[in-house]
Amino acid sequence: MTSATGPAPTNIPRPRLPPPEAIEREVRDALTEDLGEGDLTAALLPETRQARGQVITREPGVLCGRPWLDGVFHLLDPGIRIHWEVADGERIAAGERLCTLTGGIRGLLTGERTALNYLQTLSGTASLARRYADAVAGLPTRILDTRKTIPGLRLQQKYATACGGCHNHRFGLYDAILIKENHILAAGSIPAALAAAAATAPGVPVEIEVESLDELGQALDAGARHVLLDNFPLDLLREAVGLAAGRARLEASGGIRLEGIRAIAETGVDDISVGALTKHVRALDLSMRLVAE
Repeated sequence: MTSATGPAPTNIPRPRLPPPEAIEREVRDALTEDLGEGDLTAALLPETRQARGQVITREPGVLCGRPWLDGVFHLLDPGIRIHWEVADGERIAAGERLCTLTGGIRGLLTGERTALNYLQTLSGTASLARRYADAVAGLPTRILDTRKTIPGLRLQQKYATACGGCHNHRFGLYDAILIKENHILAAGSIPAALAAAAATAPGVPVEIEVESLDELGQALDAGARHVLLDNFPLDLLREAVGLAAGRARLEASGGIRLEGIRAIAETGVDDISVGALTKHVRALDLSMRLVAE
């Protein structure tokens, strides 16, 4: 279904949904955290009573988190039926109904908070990511997330930023090498750090951080193919793009804010990484309301 404010753009990256077993494990842990020995309040209600509820958004944004909401209710009560009206990645309007749930009253009320915690947090992440993606619309520059995620929500937030139209940087310390200032100091020099990366993990993507045009030159001369430009002002970003043309991919990073991101993209850098996508998240305002039969 297309929401009232329009469908998601067709040029956004394809989100990488965690495997089903990972989602189930995450949901089990979240339910254990909330349930403990059992829901004392839901136990006040008749076990056989059926009910219907609707999840509503009180503000506009981008939906994300359906698999986790589904997982919560299906683990609590496989008999609960969920009918979605909006897909992950679609824009949603204030007052819009997102889904309808039908089933046992105990399962619906027990799962409400855990399910909404996932949905509102991931929708908040996706909504913020969409604002950043929209800010550079029409330009080839990609907006990347970082490892500055909420502990325990790495895979979920990476999925959400992609639902919002941004791209994933490395997922962790295991899938790519990012040589930063302290690594360079420990290795002795930029060429030494790059040589160590090539020798230690051949075939693994390698990126190196530089803080000046001189360091960029050293990295390029040492064969770097992916360089992170740390806190470069606009004029130096433009110079860096000229120096690296045809030699390396450039990523701008460091305290980047939404209001200045388009000017950074217009310098010609290939990527812009933004920690705020996952660390400055405000949950979207959602609620679940029971509907009288």
